[in-house]
Amino acid sequence: MKTVKVSLKQNPYNIVIGEDILPQLGAQVKKLNIGRDAIIITNPVVRKLYGSTVAKSLKKSGFSVKTLTVPDTEKSKSVKVCFDLIEQIAKYDVLKQVFIVALGGGVVGDLAGYVAAAYKRGIPYIHVPTTFLAQIDSAIGGKVAIDLKVGKNLVGAFYQPKVVFSDTSVLTTLSKRQLKNGMAEAIKYGVIADSKLFKFLEANHTKILNADAKAIHYVVIRSSTIKTDVVLKDEKETKGVRAILNFGHTAGHAIEAAGGFKRYQHGEAIALGMRIAADISVRKKLLTRKNAGRIEHLISAVGLPAKITKVRLTDIMRLMGHDKKFIRGKNRFVLAKTIGRVVLVEGIRESLIKAAIRKYM
Repeated sequence: MKTVKVSLKQNPYNIVIGEDILPQLGAQVKKLNIGRDAIIITNPVVRKLYGSTVAKSLKKSGFSVKTLTVPDTEKSKSVKVCFDLIEQIAKYDVLKQVFIVALGGGVVGDLAGYVAAAYKRGIPYIHVPTTFLAQIDSAIGGKVAIDLKVGKNLVGAFYQPKVVFSDTSVLTTLSKRQLKNGMAEAIKYGVIADSKLFKFLEANHTKILNADAKAIHYVVIRSSTIKTDVVLKDEKETKGVRAILNFGHTAGHAIEAAGGFKRYQHGEAIALGMRIAADISVRKKLLTRKNAGRIEHLISAVGLPAKITKVRLTDIMRLMGHDKKFIRGKNRFVLAKTIGRVVLVEGIRESLIKAAIRKYM
């Protein structure tokens, strides 16, 4: 097991990464002293695969276990599903010391984390991420949220977990599409902070998509470390440092929402957003065409989308107006200067943004 320490002044925690470590979860949680009664929030697919292993491990360490399931879709991050869960927990929580176990991918993690932040003004929760994307990105850093019809993650909080427990062996059960989704975020980390990781992905993307345990293990550890370093510098996105994690997300989130969260999965939308951000970077004379070409080529080699289809430009532009990263009425994009370094740029001309988006339509 490898431990990455998220050494925040308040609410520090560990990211525990290893292979075949799910049976050891109960023993890890026992050390945290966070309560007696575990409420697992998961979806039916993950429950079938790992629910009994996680429940058995927790029970073996003396915890009571209740499991709640939500549909396996982005639409589970809705106000209705969120408050249904809170009602169920409140009815169950009589003479108990409850904590939440988020067992699943990004949707379950965001939703369960927000439920934990909101219920009784905050109860402990732990992440057990089961997708590539969640292990390298969404489970780390304490951003929890649900969606509104007008956009993603508009109701949320910064609320840190007590531990992130990443068993990389569970990723071998993922579909190619889910592995590609995770690769989008891994590519992002290479672009924003680590040219060596980017080169590793260029050389090893086929291995990763074939669920090679060693290659995946390396990417999970490296990505977790990069995100941790950024979060430690700017936990609540007040200094502009953490915003670099949003490379590709400004346009990407808008594309995802414009497609009704059905047309594109998160990583697919982010891949399109990274293509757009790289193109804007070239138009702004920040990034060379050669490096933009490397970003484009890797995204294509992974098999992530190259074209925006069945989504309207007007919808993308309208939804970008709701983006949380816009400040003082100005848009704000993370743009690449080179592979491994990005900058925040405000107030980009709308005509330039539209031109970059149209390139991929």
